[in-house]
Amino acid sequence: MIHATAIISDKAKIADGVEVGPYSVIGDHVEIGSGTTIDSHVVINGPTTIGNDNHIYQFASIGDDPQDKKYRGEPTRLVVGDRNTIREFCTISRGTTQDTGVTVIGDDNWIMAYCHIAHDCVVGNQTILANNTTLAGHVHLGDWVICGGFSGVHQFCKVGAHAFLGMYAGTNRDVPAYTLVSEQPAIPKGINSEGLKRRGFSTEQIRNIKNAYRLVYRKGLKLDEAIAQIEALVAAQPELLLFLESLRSSERGIVR
Repeated sequence: MIHATAIISDKAKIADGVEVGPYSVIGDHVEIGSGTTIDSHVVINGPTTIGNDNHIYQFASIGDDPQDKKYRGEPTRLVVGDRNTIREFCTISRGTTQDTGVTVIGDDNWIMAYCHIAHDCVVGNQTILANNTTLAGHVHLGDWVICGGFSGVHQFCKVGAHAFLGMYAGTNRDVPAYTLVSEQPAIPKGINSEGLKRRGFSTEQIRNIKNAYRLVYRKGLKLDEAIAQIEALVAAQPELLLFLESLRSSERGIVR
């Protein structure tokens, strides 16, 4: 299952059932779980842990040094979960000591060609990053986020669960959960109702999320006032909790 031209370090741990294609290079301190396929001309450096049943396509660069001028060779890490698809020419960097020291990719993500995920990013589960999406350092993406082609997220920004960044959107502020943004700089356009329908949210739940969105963006309230009103609704409308938590946790301020 390992091509004769692949170069694999003696310090790498490759599980049974892993396929490694021609001319790929697996460096020191790399662990790859069962069922993962590494196509040709892939470079994976460590310390990097890759889970089960992933597919990494040709010419990807995974787990190399962070693109951070403060980096001085510290043994930082990359952790990739299970069942991820990482397409051609993607670059995913390890973390830095200026953060937790680890870049994390969750499970079941679809990462299209030419995407860049920088050092110390945390990507949740079930996300879609369309071609040329760029995440700067320390970015957090929640579960089910969709990033349109050529979209970008500024360093230290958070994008909440189920949010949608339109094609070419560039955000330098936090994007609350469920919110759809577009343009540069990104501005809110509504909620990601189509995505919520596809994920089984009921008509009532989507209506409740829209009403909460209006409290923040349409009623002329201060953010603290909107948060207080949403807090009063959460017990009866638990689907608002993700939206509320993304508002509370924002450190850079939300897109407005």
